Amino acid sequence: MQARKLAVEGAIEFTPRVFPDDRGAFLSPYQEAAFVEAHGSPLFRVAQTNHSVSKRGVVRGVHYTATPPGVAKYVYCARGKALDIVIDIRVGSPTFGQWDSVLMDQQDHRALYFPVGVGHAFIALEDDTVMSYMISGTYVAKDELALSPLDPALGLPIETSGVEPILSERDQVAITLAEAQEQGLLPDYAKSQEIERHL
Repeated sequence: MQARKLAVEGAIEFTPRVFPDDRGAFLSPYQEAAFVEAHGSPLFRVAQTNHSVSKRGVVRGVHYTATPPGVAKYVYCARGKALDIVIDIRVGSPTFGQWDSVLMDQQDHRALYFPVGVGHAFIALEDDTVMSYMISGTYVAKDELALSPLDPALGLPIETSGVEPILSERDQVAITLAEAQEQGLLPDYAKSQEIERHL
């Protein structure tokens, strides 16, 4: 498995080796040894797994969890194709305001690690795109927050993705990064790192 650190501090892309044969293919989207080598410690204790199915053009996010409690994620595209995006919204982070993206498809089978405190969005590029998540914490509605994926200050690659974006009502009315910072709603970088060390 190959690992690549992304432009957002702490975010890592993983690309597994694929073993095709006349029956289909086999691969392992998460491998502890490769994760430890790239991250420095084992993957968090998985508290919940999520599974979403999206039609082409669906944009989910930018979503994040209040920190504390904070969560880390390991995300994989089990079917279809998506542009998965990690956004650094941790106040005090050396990469605050930056984002990076990973094309997830059925050719390279990449996965993405999201450290505690960052934002997550993706754009479904095909119908029936399935995203599968391992998460370090359980879902608590009051802790789940959103930023506008269309915030021009973020400059996410939605308009250049080649799809007409479809957003939920929640994401359509989400506030901007600047508004969230003014309201004190963004995760703190140092606190996020402290929480991650104890996952």
